[in-house]
Amino acid sequence: MSNDFDVHDYITTVRWQFARTMPQWPHEYTIKAWRLDLTAGFEAFCRLITDRGAVEPWPPSPERAVYHNSYLVVGDWKYWSMGPHWDQDPVESKTVINRTAHRPH
Repeated sequence: MSNDFDVHDYITTVRWQFARTMPQWPHEYTIKAWRLDLTAGFEAFCRLITDRGAVEPWPPSPERAVYHNSYLVVGDWKYWSMGPHWDQDPVESKTVINRTAHRPH
């Protein structure tokens, strides 16, 4: 990861779209292809999520968990990245970063 990567700058630069297809799990997303000029930042953010995030089950009930993703809290948001195979993809093949309002326990 580049030493000059600023996660806050990246977060405020990209477009975030509300995920209307999953109203029961309210979240927003950004897609790498929307800003190909920011691919390096997208991948740096994915790497940060993987390296510094905490692995949690989804859905939240561990008994029903389908995936185990790395989640990183930045400010008031919790972020996770996805690719074609969710939690098994290398950073370069990730295509989406999601975020949801962070509600501490």
